[in-house]
Amino acid sequence: MAAANQILARESTAAKMLDMPLKEFRALVAAGSLPKPVKIGGKVERWSVKQLEAISSGTMLSEDFEW
Repeated sequence: MAAANQILARESTAAKMLDMPLKEFRALVAAGSLPKPVKIGGKVERWSVKQLEAISSGTMLSEDFEW
């Protein structure tokens, strides 16, 4: 059986994906420089791996997306 591709990431994983401390990641999310998480079931917050990859590759720019 093939392994599933990860589509969502916890906050700590999202910060690691962008190679930044959690405190800095949180500040950038709060400032609107990084996307807010999606909420699952109203409580669980996760970040889109595709969005994080697009940010790190430079293909997603803040002026191109509303978050």
